[in-house]
Amino acid sequence: MNQPLLHHRTDGPADAPALLLGPSLGTSLAVWEPQVPALARRFRVVRWDLPGHGGSVASLVGAGAGVGDLAMLVLALADSLGIERFSYAGISLGGAVGAWLAVHHPARVERLALVCSSARFGTPEMWSERADLVRREGVGPLAATAPARWFTPGFDGAALPGLVADQRAADPAAYAACCDALAAFDLRDDLGRITAPTLVVAGRSDAATPPADARLLADSIPDAGLVEIPHAAHLAGVEQPGAVLAALQGHFGGGGDPGARTARSAHADGTVVRRAVLGDAHVDRSLAATTPFTARFQDFITRYAWGEIWTGDTLDRRTRSCVTLTALVAGGHHDELAMHVRAAVRNGLSHEEIGEVLLQSAVYCGVPAANAAFGIAQRVLGAPLSETDN
Repeated sequence: MNQPLLHHRTDGPADAPALLLGPSLGTSLAVWEPQVPALARRFRVVRWDLPGHGGSVASLVGAGAGVGDLAMLVLALADSLGIERFSYAGISLGGAVGAWLAVHHPARVERLALVCSSARFGTPEMWSERADLVRREGVGPLAATAPARWFTPGFDGAALPGLVADQRAADPAAYAACCDALAAFDLRDDLGRITAPTLVVAGRSDAATPPADARLLADSIPDAGLVEIPHAAHLAGVEQPGAVLAALQGHFGGGGDPGARTARSAHADGTVVRRAVLGDAHVDRSLAATTPFTARFQDFITRYAWGEIWTGDTLDRRTRSCVTLTALVAGGHHDELAMHVRAAVRNGLSHEEIGEVLLQSAVYCGVPAANAAFGIAQRVLGAPLSETDN
């Protein structure tokens, strides 16, 4: 008798490039719900459930299983769907599965995104202790503490009750086996073998897989990009869905003919990216200030600058911020420079990297222009970047 497949759901055109989405421990494929509608416009999106989670049977995994065993279940699912090569994004344990696949089956993975994930999750002892707890007492204690582990304090989004219910419904034996897999997982020495273009996404307030873990991934995987999402913890895609979607769209690209996009979809995509880069507060203020006289200009900026240029996948967001800062210094556009210094931080640039961009601009744009830029950036960042008196 054939082994059952992981429970899964497919969205998007059957002939589009495949994008597989892996969940975090204790959740179901519903954890990707905020991003699927937009991703499914351009990809054949396949979400799957961990064994004993959502609709997947618990018998797919046993005590002592490894992340590689879970990864082979994902390959079996892809094979059953006729998918030879795919892009992959995974949250936490789902990200570990994708990283393992990228190391051991590189021919299968087109592009990779690791969301709130790690090359090694804490210590083996902590996962063994959690596995023992779940085998003794079930997953109830974990469901009670899930919001504190997954989100920043005070988060009460509409998805929260369903996510907690998924944690409470997880099979204890399968959940414990996944803990065993995390206890044994350590990919640190193999990250350099990943050849798929990789994006690492971190929640800046994530205690489970802190930003330091994300930086290690990005530093160790050749040419990997890194995006840190502010005001987000472990389930960053639920807490800050637009920012995570924008990062994924920037990394995975359109997957289709850009000329086929409608003005409406360009405006929708542009709004998502604009909010991710500039922040909700800034965009809300801009929209609130829109008048009949400026409405067409606001639409133009959203569709063209944000929906066409910033959504392109040739340059990553960090590079686009560097280019934009330099251009604004050269043009003397001080108000927009302040705005894009803040945006550069949201796109993952450190204060030191922003200072280096401004120093470079002093050579090609002129010392007075860079001097003014350093003063603006120092006020925005609230910390000294460099001596600015000349």
